Amino acid sequence: MAKSSTNKPTDKLTETVDELWQFSSGLSRSLNLLHWIGYGFLALTLFDLIEIFMPSRFMNPVWEMQMLGALVEQAPVPLIGLALVFLGEPNLRARWERPILKFLSWSALLLAVLFFLLIPLGLLNTVRLDRQIDKEISAQLDRDIARFQQVKSQLELVQTQEELEKLVSRLDSQPLAQEVKNAQQLEEAKKQVASSIAIAERKIAVEAEEMQANRQLTLLKRSVKWNLGALICGVLFLLTWQATYWARLL
Repeated sequence: MAKSSTNKPTDKLTETVDELWQFSSGLSRSLNLLHWIGYGFLALTLFDLIEIFMPSRFMNPVWEMQMLGALVEQAPVPLIGLALVFLGEPNLRARWERPILKFLSWSALLLAVLFFLLIPLGLLNTVRLDRQIDKEISAQLDRDIARFQQVKSQLELVQTQEELEKLVSRLDSQPLAQEVKNAQQLEEAKKQVASSIAIAERKIAVEAEEMQANRQLTLLKRSVKWNLGALICGVLFLLTWQATYWARLL
């Protein structure tokens, strides 16, 4: 009986050791799988970078702003990839992984610096694009106003209904409501057209102002989102570099 009671704790200990061994083996397989998933995420990031930078149009504020937005919105993929690759630190690593881990650790620092440098570029391009919006809308408004002024000048020279109808057709306006039979009716019709031109001028001015406000608001929202995103990404990549000091010592 004494021998049986002595073996009972030993059996429990053996069972516990077996369970721990099975858990360790399962954890090892899971870590290996997660590492490969991380490498896959980093490979996908490389494809995204090729798409973003090909073709490159540096010094173009529109392209540079789109590039900033694309980098910020794609940043979660390499961040998750690095987190998965570095999971478990140096444990359960193949020999070929050591130089790769060291390279990836320094790459995290490089990406942090890149995102920090993108912030002033994003702010500068926000100002440049805001001015570009002003110029584009002002130029379009000036062209429309000039067209109306030209029509107004020609309106004073109109002598017949046919000439008036031809002029009205250039305004994309409604045709004349009534037939012109005498000079008095022609003058009334010309006043009606002049009034329509004045209304159209005010309308396009209001529409231009609304378009400018909408485009500037959209630009501002994107600028805030992408520049703050670049700041957050830079901090996260910097923290990744700091946390993976062990990889640089391999």
